[in-house]
Amino acid sequence: MQFFLRNRQYIVLGVLVFITLGVWTAVFAEETRGVLTVAILDVGQGDSIFIESPTGVQIVVDGGPDGSLLRELPLVMGAFDRSVDAIIETHPDADHIAGFVDLVDRYEVGAFIEPGITKDTLTWVALQEKVAAQKIPHLLARRGMRLLLGGGVELEVLYPDTDVSGLSPSKANEGGVVMKLSFGEATMLLMADVSSKVETYLVGLDGSRLDVDLLKVGHHGSRTSTSDAFVKAATPAAAIISVGGDNNYGHPTGDVIHTLTKNAVTTLRTDEDGTVVFVSNGGEFVRVR
Repeated sequence: MQFFLRNRQYIVLGVLVFITLGVWTAVFAEETRGVLTVAILDVGQGDSIFIESPTGVQIVVDGGPDGSLLRELPLVMGAFDRSVDAIIETHPDADHIAGFVDLVDRYEVGAFIEPGITKDTLTWVALQEKVAAQKIPHLLARRGMRLLLGGGVELEVLYPDTDVSGLSPSKANEGGVVMKLSFGEATMLLMADVSSKVETYLVGLDGSRLDVDLLKVGHHGSRTSTSDAFVKAATPAAAIISVGGDNNYGHPTGDVIHTLTKNAVTTLRTDEDGTVVFVSNGGEFVRVR
């Protein structure tokens, strides 16, 4: 009893924080029920994207660079939800997979999807070992793969279209998983960290299929991605850059911001806007956060 009396202010504060979190997630769930939800999570200098279909199927694309994923994820999927239908590693760099190492311990994961690029780092090895130990179904992402998420939502792999297991670790970005999310008229491109070389290849392969409403900018706004020709083919109304504040890479570069601006693309950044959330009923994407 004396313990509670001495620490009552901290206990009350903890209860209030818990209640606030519960109320916030309940309000968010009410706003997003029955629609497609896409949240580009604020995980610092890395990538992580949460997708939930109108029927409740949940996918996490990339896990960010650290524990930030476990901080942000409950805010968009619910504080008490501890399962996801699939996690997708677009490529094996730590800023895209480190958060998955802890996630697979704390969440029930239905499937693990990756391009098949080997990278002999402690983070990559730890994730592979945990996926194997927990017997999570393991699939390779290849062009033509379609994930039907329910309610008419489809996540289609556009790239890679060949075996990328032989890529050197320094070339891992060139084998990154590029995907197109579609729900009725609402469409979005997820560009991983692929370079303008891959963008040019995809434009030449079938440029008309790249026409979308939203673009998750490749490689955090690096100058090696988001070419003018690619942006003209994609014609997004809005682009989101997942990037950490005051990062050491100079991301996003002025060249990329200029390219997006001159093509009349509204640009959002997680370092300035925090987690960015869009919803759609199949007609268009509407930003709700």
